[in-house]
Amino acid sequence: MSATTATTSAPTRVAPTDARLSFGRVVRSETIKLLTLRSTWWSLGVTAALAVGISLMMAWASTDFGGGFNPVVAIVAPMQFTMLVAGILGAMAITGEYSTGMIRSTLTAEPRRGVVLAAKGIVVALVLAITTVVTSTIAVLASAPIFGDRGIDWSDPERSIVPLALGVLAMATFALLGLGWGFIIRNGAGAIAATVGIMFVLPIVLTLFALGGEAWAWIVDLGAYLPAAAAQVITSPGAEDFWPSLITLIAWPVATLLGGWAVLRTRDA
Repeated sequence: MSATTATTSAPTRVAPTDARLSFGRVVRSETIKLLTLRSTWWSLGVTAALAVGISLMMAWASTDFGGGFNPVVAIVAPMQFTMLVAGILGAMAITGEYSTGMIRSTLTAEPRRGVVLAAKGIVVALVLAITTVVTSTIAVLASAPIFGDRGIDWSDPERSIVPLALGVLAMATFALLGLGWGFIIRNGAGAIAATVGIMFVLPIVLTLFALGGEAWAWIVDLGAYLPAAAAQVITSPGAEDFWPSLITLIAWPVATLLGGWAVLRTRDA
């Protein structure tokens, strides 16, 4: 009696060559990458501590400011410091991938580079926006007992809800500004230096030209077209030059992200 052994091989699964990630899954992967970094949570923690702490200090100090002080100013004022953390977080969100080589894996999984940039931008902006909403809410609740009867007048949206909402927008744009420089420079130190220089150093440099008198006043006036000055204007209740400042604030991250997109498309990762 003879036995015949039949050998069968497992069917081979052939992956479709035209398979691509959906945009939603790219956004999900970018969210996981950003939120699993320890530096992200440190940056968000510093942002929260500065936002709430400085708001409370201003609330206490406002008792000596006299009448006419809008409590919303105490809530949005810490943005002058938290904007630096937001810009640094945006820069680190992409330069970290270049330093570790992860960017090559990212672009292998999703070769459409514009999709990668858009997904990362959405995630970074949303993380900073949500963080600002949370910290502003905590600051409003914590400072309410200090302000007492001088608290925020919620019946007037232009002096309460609108400035707070624009503060959220400003923090998201600062993070996108840093992200754009990160895509352009691809180096953490360089991207952070460019971001901090535009948001914090350049305004100081321009004000120094005020010593030159009227002949140099046009250089001083250029300071109004920097992102920090524009954010201060749009978050000030009843401020003039609202629309030019809003356009200026949005134009900066748009310009840097377009530059980053051009670099990402034309240079190897």
